[in-house]
Amino acid sequence: MVRKIIGVLPPIHPGEVLWEEFLQPMNMAAGRLAKACGVPRTRVERIAGEKLGITGDTAVRLGKVLGTTPEFWMNLQSHYEVETAKLVIGLALEKISQLDKVLRAEKRAA
Repeated sequence: MVRKIIGVLPPIHPGEVLWEEFLQPMNMAAGRLAKACGVPRTRVERIAGEKLGITGDTAVRLGKVLGTTPEFWMNLQSHYEVETAKLVIGLALEKISQLDKVLRAEKRAA
C-alpha cells in the first residue's frame, strides 16, 4: 500500500514491507505464502493489507519461509507500534516529565 503524506510520513507497517519487498517482487499471492507458512490465507492478506500486525508466531514462520529472521519482523512491528503511539498521544507525551527530574524538583521544594 502507498503511504499518504500528511505533514510527515506515517510509520511503516510491516505489511507494507511484506508486500513491497517480498510478495510483489516474488510475484507471489498471499495465499501461496500463507500455505508455505502453514497459516490461514486471510492472515497474510490482512498483514499485507495493513489491517493486522505481526505476532511472534507469524514472525517465526515468515522468517523461516522468506529467509529472514523472526527478529526482523518483530522489530518492524515494534517500531510501527511505538511510532504510531507517539503520533496518537503526541501532546500528552510532551506533558510527561522524566521521573528523576520530578523527584529532584519535589526534593528541592521540600
